[in-house]
Amino acid sequence: MIQEFKDFIAKGNVMDMAVGIIIGAAFTAIVGSLVADLINPIISLFLGGIDFSGLYIVLGSGDYASIAAAEEAGAAVFAYGRFVMAVINFLIIAWVVFILVKLVNRAKDATSKPKPEAAAADPGPSELDILMEIRDALKK
Repeated sequence: MIQEFKDFIAKGNVMDMAVGIIIGAAFTAIVGSLVADLINPIISLFLGGIDFSGLYIVLGSGDYASIAAAEEAGAAVFAYGRFVMAVINFLIIAWVVFILVKLVNRAKDATSKPKPEAAAADPGPSELDILMEIRDALKK
C-alpha cells in the first residue's frame, strides 16, 4: 500500500497539479492586487467615485459609516460590493487562464505537427506491381 502511494505521488500528473495549485495561489494574489489597485480606481472614476468593495446594506437597525464599522459592531451586513469584486476577479482570472491555455496549446501544436517531408523521389514499382509483371510474363 505504501509503494502504491509512492507510485501515485511520483506520477507527473500529481506533481503538475501541485505546482499548478501553488502558482494559482500566487497568481490569485497578483490578480487581486490588479483589480483592487488598478481596475477598481478606473471603474470608480467612470462611475463617479463608486467603490464596489465598500457597497453594503445593513440587515437590521443601525447606521454605520463603513462596512468595517458595521462588521466591528457585529451588525449583519449584506456586502454585495464584495461579491461584485469577486465576480470581477473571477472574470479577469478566467480570461488570463484562457489566454495562457490558448498560447500553450498553440505552442504544443507547433511542436507536434510533423514537418512536411521533401517530395520523395520516384520510389519505383511496388512489390505487387513486380509480382503482377512476373505473372503476366509467365503467361506469355
